[in-house]
Amino acid sequence: MKDYKSIHELLMDTVRSRPNQTAWKWFIDEENLVSVSWKDFYELVRKVSKSLIALDVQKDDKVNIISNTCYRWVVSDLGITSIGAVTVGIYQSNLPNDCKYIINHSDAVVIFAENMLQLKKLLEIRNEIPNIRKVVLFNDSYPEDDWVVTFDDFLELGKDVSDEELDKRIGSLQPDDLAGIVYTSGTTGVPKGAMLTHDNITFTAQSVKECGQFREGDTMFLFLPLAHVFARTCTYSAIIVGTTTVFARGMDTLIDDFKVAKPDWFVSVPRIFEKVYSKVKSTVESKGGVALKIFNWAFSVGDEVVERRMQNKSPSFFTGIKYKIAHKLVFHKLHDALGGRVRWCISGAAPLNPEIAKFFHSAGIQVLEGIGMTENTSFTNVNRYGKCRIGTVGAPGPGIEQKIADDGEILFRGRNVMKGYYKMPEETAETIDKDGWLLTGDLGQIDEDGFLSVTGRKKELIITAGGKNIAPAPIEGVIATSKYVNQVCVIGDQKKYLSALITLDLENIQEYADQHGISYQKPEDLVFDKEVYKLIEKEVIEKNKAFASYESIKKITIVPEFTIENGLLTPTMKLKKNKAFEKFNTEIESMYPTE
Repeated sequence: MKDYKSIHELLMDTVRSRPNQTAWKWFIDEENLVSVSWKDFYELVRKVSKSLIALDVQKDDKVNIISNTCYRWVVSDLGITSIGAVTVGIYQSNLPNDCKYIINHSDAVVIFAENMLQLKKLLEIRNEIPNIRKVVLFNDSYPEDDWVVTFDDFLELGKDVSDEELDKRIGSLQPDDLAGIVYTSGTTGVPKGAMLTHDNITFTAQSVKECGQFREGDTMFLFLPLAHVFARTCTYSAIIVGTTTVFARGMDTLIDDFKVAKPDWFVSVPRIFEKVYSKVKSTVESKGGVALKIFNWAFSVGDEVVERRMQNKSPSFFTGIKYKIAHKLVFHKLHDALGGRVRWCISGAAPLNPEIAKFFHSAGIQVLEGIGMTENTSFTNVNRYGKCRIGTVGAPGPGIEQKIADDGEILFRGRNVMKGYYKMPEETAETIDKDGWLLTGDLGQIDEDGFLSVTGRKKELIITAGGKNIAPAPIEGVIATSKYVNQVCVIGDQKKYLSALITLDLENIQEYADQHGISYQKPEDLVFDKEVYKLIEKEVIEKNKAFASYESIKKITIVPEFTIENGLLTPTMKLKKNKAFEKFNTEIESMYPTE
């Protein structure tokens, strides 16, 4: 593994080895892409760096980016880190007050903002972010205020900065220099800023490279938010591999964008796989008849093939013939929906239900579950292509150590572990021990081959009144496989039994209501419908069969969707359980009338 001095040095390896190859692509309309080579990308990175120097951005100065994932996000990030400044992303969904906290806590001096929507947030808090000397707009313009500059005009600011001055800044970079501060989502308390160094990032990119099945000419499809370190780690890994990255237009256009991008691999969070699974299942079940029988037959064949491969065995000749027929009749439709070339994809950031993983594997798309967290540059473990154990997050990457503490907590150590939390030494000491082990808060087990299984979160572990220790995540995952269920929050700490708050998949529930003559004025009304409640109760009873009696859900309450806007989800779509417990306290108490 190479000891890079900086992210810039890592980038230069690729720029020199493949200057004219396509580096990045993005949509100019719904059907057409524009591309840029590694050489042209690097020239723009240098322009960004020079313009930041012109704005007197010094080494270790912090620069915010608040934008959806796009080409200019990556260009700005590389321009920032190449001069020794520090990239601090802000989720595009953050409210003005949340933005203010990160801007001020990180001591930022410049902000890149995507458009007028993001600029309005900054204008609202302008008087409360006094250290910001300039806002650079990726798109749109705001000529009435010189505090704001367009991206094109920003690039002109550095025209008088010499190559020698820039190269001096680049040459002074060291592996332990800070490259980014990534703020945690904050499911409890205020967000903490994980300090990631150049070495954290270049080491992790190389470890990821050693774990993936990358081929010359591959294309990656990127739609996750770059404010999250998971997406950033994927871009750095794509850079070191030389992969072409295509940026999606947005989450609302993924289905159409996949068909145009035609990726060979992509990274996602479980929610995307869950939605695809739910949509496919509900579509086939609504057809019924022969179509449903063929579908079920195809996946029974696929399951047989997956089981053989998990045992490192090849399917029999006859099973291989059946699988080819199944692909022609059923599986190719799923492949086509993802562009027709996907070999594998990575699921991270949250647990993936094994049933859903098996569904994709059966169809010939290897969903490789992995794990990482902000504090370890979002990567420690991942299943490998052709060497996957469904239900685990795989073995650790090269150079990363793992172990299980006496109380069952998963610990990691390696060059991917953060420097610490920005301006929070006490929290840092609580998270990284004196021997360099990162305390994850996750509970897990390691098998004889090093495959890690995550069994729950220490802080989320439910201890019932009967003394049973229960991890809620696996239960929530199984119930969420119902096509009528969107989100699940299991409750039961110090209670006699488990209950759950459940939100609806309104699209499928609406279809059910229409088929069964259930009247409603708007889909949201169905949350409170008695017939819908009976349907969800029946679904939960069926899903309970997968659990022991003490793990089964005895009562449910259907509630409106958990969203970022109502304060119940973090920007990374994690449920703020404490907030949910507060908001729905009355509903929760009604499920425990005798306690």
